[in-house]
Amino acid sequence: MQAALAVLREGGIIAYPTDTVWGIGCDATNAEAVSKIYALKQRADSKSMLVLLDSAAKLNYYADVPPTAEMLLGIQPLDVRRQHSEESGKPLTIIYPNARHLAPNLIAEDSSIGIRITDEPFSQALCAQLKRPLVSTSANISGHPTARFFHEIEPAILEGVDYVCRFRREDETPHEPSSIIKVNSNDTFVIIRQ
Repeated sequence: MQAALAVLREGGIIAYPTDTVWGIGCDATNAEAVSKIYALKQRADSKSMLVLLDSAAKLNYYADVPPTAEMLLGIQPLDVRRQHSEESGKPLTIIYPNARHLAPNLIAEDSSIGIRITDEPFSQALCAQLKRPLVSTSANISGHPTARFFHEIEPAILEGVDYVCRFRREDETPHEPSSIIKVNSNDTFVIIRQ
């Protein structure tokens, strides 16, 4: 944990386990670090990446949170997020309008940003101790198969990051990709991936 945090604080990028698949991450407020991830993945920076947060209480600092998003997160009494998680077994990523306080090259052209509140202990602790959101994108070159487990990560990715976390390298528990819902400023929403 401390080695990963030191790299993140210095503007480096890491490979780390998330609540879905192995990911590549950096401080989501550092545009230079975000650029390194785009370059490593050989991905156009017009395709935004999502970020992880350790707590829903921090959301309003980084984006607008319309009422539908609050309901999906369980901030309001109806805990749809927990119900969704229990029914589908999948984490939930919400795309929020009017992103702010993040690296500009991370924000989509329509000013939105995908954010997932992580319940996975390692990534949650990373976010909490970094005190910033953490970029989370799959640990693969764009267009190549997603690395579900550590042993599936391509050598180019492992060699291209500044640090590879040791936690959960042997874990082969299957994890589902997150569901994705985009919530607009006018409180309408679109299900992008169930």
